[in-house]
Amino acid sequence: MAKVFSAKKVRAELLVNARALDIPSGAAKDFADMITKNVEKSLKNKKIITDDDLKRALLKQLNIYNADLAYVYENRDKII
Repeated sequence: MAKVFSAKKVRAELLVNARALDIPSGAAKDFADMITKNVEKSLKNKKIITDDDLKRALLKQLNIYNADLAYVYENRDKII
């Protein structure tokens, strides 16, 4: 079964990761909104979005706005 890209889910996941870093909620919401909007824009012409496509696009944006948040997102499956 194919997964459907959900900007709402991506935003929620970014907010959870930001909370883990104690990023103030206002800044975290701003980051999440900007990143989600830019990722949607960069992937809008793709008919099929793979997990790798999404991860690459997110990491590109995350590194622009907050390197620590990018690190946590990239290693979220490895961090205990």
